[in-house]
Amino acid sequence: MPGPCNSKKKKKAIAKKNKKSTSAIQATVPPLPVHELEPPPSNIVCAVHEPPPEVLSPHVQELHETVLPIIHDPGNGPRVRDVRGFLASFFAQPPSLEDPLCAEFSQEEVLQMLCTALSEETAMVLWYNKSRASSRICPSCRRLYRLGDILPDLTDNGEQQINETRSPLLAREQEISGLCSPVCFIVASFEYPSAIKTTWGRTADEIDDFTWDLLNGPGDGQGDKGLSLLLKMARLPDLGLGQLCMPDIDFDAEPEDRISCGQNHERDKITY
Repeated sequence: MPGPCNSKKKKKAIAKKNKKSTSAIQATVPPLPVHELEPPPSNIVCAVHEPPPEVLSPHVQELHETVLPIIHDPGNGPRVRDVRGFLASFFAQPPSLEDPLCAEFSQEEVLQMLCTALSEETAMVLWYNKSRASSRICPSCRRLYRLGDILPDLTDNGEQQINETRSPLLAREQEISGLCSPVCFIVASFEYPSAIKTTWGRTADEIDDFTWDLLNGPGDGQGDKGLSLLLKMARLPDLGLGQLCMPDIDFDAEPEDRISCGQNHERDKITY
């Protein structure tokens, strides 16, 4: 006859049976696979984005200077901005080797001697003008022109004015020194204001002794020393190179050794 004890035993037997069946089920179920992380392929390249390099201002300024034009036209004629660059460019006329005097001055040694007395750019301008028959660079304003050109001038109000009539002395001065206008000549001779009129358009043998003494004097100290020296050297047949390189030689005694066969005078000597 069933009693309280039998019911407890029955419950324990059922619980034990369920436990065994659960364990059997768990033993038959395979464990879930473990998914491992695979390494990334080695052929993948990650691009590294670097910031753009900073551009330094001095480098920009230097690059800007190199691209500036050698010749610039402000509106009244071309001007040479870089004399050395101009001489190396196709704008420069070749030396006039058919002219004996131009061929003599075109030698590189002449330019080297001029550089001992003048600044490099001033020496190159004088050397260019003396070794070319018609092409000229104005030593004062750096205007590029040819002998015989009608050059425009600027009036006080900024308008261009072209003089159809050219002074014979202006044409002569352009040939001698390359100074292109009366204004540029005054700028070059500003150191010797008393000698402006008597020097304009004349060579050394055409200048009187008084004027030449003024040019060899100390000057007023107001003008450009380089242009003043160029003004004097351009009037001498040998540019004063004989006196500059060999001051102890008396060139008056040996005129055949001079570049020009013209008669030499003691007053042709210049003060550097």
